[in-house]
Amino acid sequence: MELQLEELVMAATEDEVAAQAAAARTLSLRSFTRKRPVHKPWPEDAERERVVIDPPTVCACCGGSRLSKLGEDVNETLEEIPRRFKVIETFREKFTCRDCEAISQAPAPFHATPRGFIGPHLLATIVFDKFGMHSPLNRQSTRFKCEGIDLSTSTLADQVGFGTAALMPVYDLIEKHVFGAERLHGDDTTIPIQAKGKCVTGRIWTYIRDDQPFGGTAAPAAIDYASSDRRGEHPQKHLAEYGGIL
Repeated sequence: MELQLEELVMAATEDEVAAQAAAARTLSLRSFTRKRPVHKPWPEDAERERVVIDPPTVCACCGGSRLSKLGEDVNETLEEIPRRFKVIETFREKFTCRDCEAISQAPAPFHATPRGFIGPHLLATIVFDKFGMHSPLNRQSTRFKCEGIDLSTSTLADQVGFGTAALMPVYDLIEKHVFGAERLHGDDTTIPIQAKGKCVTGRIWTYIRDDQPFGGTAAPAAIDYASSDRRGEHPQKHLAEYGGIL
């Protein structure tokens, strides 16, 4: 239904523009105005650029030059600055000792993933787009190629594997915190999984710790598990060591 509504809004806007264009060419067709959606104000902390149009110097009616400012009208337009890529070149100079001929060099900088040819900010974007925005890696690869960066799907998959491995300590801490609660809220929801020539139905198992309604002071948190089916062995494995209230 959301997709259908999106198509209807797009079609209505196209019809409105076409009617206005037709009305400008002929007097026999009257343009129509529909109730447009009202967008929320832009964030106050968003970067802003002030553009001031040169004011008139003479009156448009009589040509007089004695003008007094009454106020101003401000139009806000949201614009995008296309992302840009940069290659960070880290040089580590080598020195040799003239006394013992030993070679000295500064240690390599820390990298979130082995070899570190993708920076942490870009890696976070790739991982978030895949898991947070449900953008498959093949689509991300196509987008990168359109922007002049050649990152194959296999390369992206390799980096996502490194990224998720680097995040496992954080995941383990969240898991330990969630299952340390006296009570848990659990549920499962369906999720489409791409398979060969079709989509199959998988499951996301979610366990939530939230003791605030019961007077608890611990921070609320949630942990997720994925499976390709809904067999009972999955929650049994998740809750094997849990002894509280579910």
